[in-house]
Amino acid sequence: MEIPSGVLAFLRRALEEDIGPGDITTDLLIPAEHTSRAHYLAKSDFVLAGIPFVKEVFRLLDPSLSFRSFFKEGESIQKGDIIAEVSGKTSGILTGERVSLNLLQRLSGISTLTRIYRDRIQGCAARIVDTRKTTPGLRFMEKYAVKTGGGSNHRFGLFDGVLIKDNHIGAAGGIREAVFLAKKAHHLMKIEIEVQTVQELQEAIEAGADIVMLDNMSVAEMKVSVTTAHGRVLLEASGGVTLENVRAIAETGVDFISVGALTHSAPAVDISLKIRDKV
Repeated sequence: MEIPSGVLAFLRRALEEDIGPGDITTDLLIPAEHTSRAHYLAKSDFVLAGIPFVKEVFRLLDPSLSFRSFFKEGESIQKGDIIAEVSGKTSGILTGERVSLNLLQRLSGISTLTRIYRDRIQGCAARIVDTRKTTPGLRFMEKYAVKTGGGSNHRFGLFDGVLIKDNHIGAAGGIREAVFLAKKAHHLMKIEIEVQTVQELQEAIEAGADIVMLDNMSVAEMKVSVTTAHGRVLLEASGGVTLENVRAIAETGVDFISVGALTHSAPAVDISLKIRDKV
């Protein structure tokens, strides 16, 4: 995977933030020539995501360090598994420890939660998709983790998709007006619009929308919406989606289920880095 320049810049800033003018403790205790081998140890069960970024952290910190992973991205990790190994100068390993763990724990947490959501709707046609509710600066990596966990990416940002929300509708003068203006300016781009009622869905269909987001509708309303929209537009369920109700939502027949919690509420998994022996 080619890591975008913006992500590389972020990783550099993350290291600069943690190291500052120098790693005082490591500099005081560890001779420059000291070498070690360290293992990333799983302390819980999870779905792995983030190895390419961890590897890049150490490359940026010290290109002489050697990094290898024993598992592929998206694989299920069991408590006690040795996930990866970094070897070389001990000072570099210790200095990069926290930044690398923060990324690996965070991204694996996202991929793990995504896999749980995906598995809850197994057998249904709907796809689990993410949102723009990401940590500022981490969007590429967090959306990568969603895909690694088996989910799909919604638009990356404001620039690569038309999604007309309630505030757009209010400012534009209504659903029909908003869809008309969007289609007039971008006649080749798919237009998605948010609605809150079945009546608004009908209006959006008649206006020529391609995808309609059902915002905070009940399961009963979604079922009616699916019947209304059949063969006419794609439907995305959004708002209030939880692990408890996602199966019922998927069984209504919607095409997509967007879950903000994948990126804004996924708990970090438990991983440690342990120096095992001298190289």
